Amino acid sequence: MSKLAATVALAATLLSGAAAAEPAKPTIVFVHGAFADSSSWNGVITHLQKDGYRAVAVANPLRGVSHDARLVSDVVDSIEGPVVLVGHSYGGQVISNAAKGHDNVKSLVYVAAFAPDTGEAAAELAGRFPGGTLGEALAAPVKLAGGGVDLYIDQTKFRDQFAHDVPAEATALMAAGQRPITEAALTEKSGDPAWKALPSYFVYGDGDKNIPAKALGFMAERAGSKRTVVVEGASHVVMVSQPQVVADLIEEAAR
Repeated sequence: MSKLAATVALAATLLSGAAAAEPAKPTIVFVHGAFADSSSWNGVITHLQKDGYRAVAVANPLRGVSHDARLVSDVVDSIEGPVVLVGHSYGGQVISNAAKGHDNVKSLVYVAAFAPDTGEAAAELAGRFPGGTLGEALAAPVKLAGGGVDLYIDQTKFRDQFAHDVPAEATALMAAGQRPITEAALTEKSGDPAWKALPSYFVYGDGDKNIPAKALGFMAERAGSKRTVVVEGASHVVMVSQPQVVADLIEEAAR
């Protein structure tokens, strides 16, 4: 072998070894909350995919914490390699429970999301602090044949309550396609949360009307958030209005 060929071969070997040594990027698993759907993550996912991340946006049933957490847990089970779990609103309570028992879940990202402690419920946490106006914005409950009710935001109040920093044309579509949540899901108490054992990151807007900013700040501090980003004036759907900010925090959690 010539000296040049040997040099090329050595360089190729070193490069292939470096590539093999580079750890795989985590898969980002998204869990939406009440009155939203998996498309609410589209802007964030677009940024992450450009940076080489694989994303899975779970269709959260919004039927109850234990029920929904089992479904998310099953999705995590199906993924090889490390995972970062991202939850919005009620979805934060879901990922807090779903991550338990999964060694491949490396971190949790709470996007304007609940991070309850054991025995706490979303509705109780939101009501503990002043500033929330969700109750006043709800439409008449829809009775379910099997018992209980589904809750929706009144479409005429949706933008002001849920997404005041998103263009009106987009919020009209979001209001029409909103996914309802059972009242029981908002009052179901949480199990032992994974944020006690895993690093967590928080981002929310101080203009949130669904979960008061003081409640979100309290939960972030209690969870020992590695980084908390507060977006001035942002609504409850900060991932829709500020997708780059949210994507940047997720990438930090992924690293």
